[in-house]
Amino acid sequence: MIVEIDNGSGFCFGVTTAIKKAEETLANGEKLYCLGDIVHNGMECERLRGMGLITIDHDEFAQLHDATVLLRAHGEPPTTYELAQKNNITIIDATCPVVLALQKRIKKKFSTIDDNSRTTDIVIFGKNGHAEVLGLVGQTNGKAIVIEHADDAKKLDFSHNIYLYSQTTKSLDEFHQIIEYCQQHIEEGAIFQSFDTICRQVANRMPNICSFAIRHDLILFVCGRKSSNGKVLYKACKEKNPRSYLIAGPDEIQPEWFEGMNSVGICGATSTPTWLMEKCKEKVEKIK
Repeated sequence: MIVEIDNGSGFCFGVTTAIKKAEETLANGEKLYCLGDIVHNGMECERLRGMGLITIDHDEFAQLHDATVLLRAHGEPPTTYELAQKNNITIIDATCPVVLALQKRIKKKFSTIDDNSRTTDIVIFGKNGHAEVLGLVGQTNGKAIVIEHADDAKKLDFSHNIYLYSQTTKSLDEFHQIIEYCQQHIEEGAIFQSFDTICRQVANRMPNICSFAIRHDLILFVCGRKSSNGKVLYKACKEKNPRSYLIAGPDEIQPEWFEGMNSVGICGATSTPTWLMEKCKEKVEKIK
């Protein structure tokens, strides 16, 4: 039985940079906090915890003083930076450059809105409560409208001007569905503009991972349960290959899955470390 790891899977640039900054700081013996899970993968978080990384939530962050805190690739709203300055917290900013550029675009657009003639809505296609989306909404003082699915576009007020953005890791196809619906329903005199802010390093994985899924009898998709990107990519794998299984790590692999299988493909999300996929490969090779 052939077992192949998809060479296009694994950490994206933003996650790689955040983890590298954490490792470098910890290697110097510094006490380092991380605001939220550094990556949506429990096993990678556990590895870094073993190195000394302390993960905190926003309530704990508010109580910190005179400390060093890493901001992960997802980014943070302006209020986080303001609180850090107030409490003398040193920030190691690992916000992904793609996310940072998107934050600036939304902030600039929000600052130039003039509602004297017609109400204007900034709409973000993304997951409510997701760390990146919270950071994006924060650029608008909490006024942006978040829609999670194409069907949610029906709830928009098309008599308003609408400026549409997307969380960087959302489905490009679904984003285009939302754009098409808005173009068809925007009222005369109202402005509709869309801005393709989906990360191509993520979006380009879709066709690659679909091709990978077709090539194998069975797919093991390795990712953390919290990964938004992982859910999108796994769904695509499952559609192309019904024998696709979502697993968090090697302990979830079931030997009976592989009966009669000649080839197994192992792939993952932008938050899946290569070492974890390799562990899964080792487990499969022992089964055969």
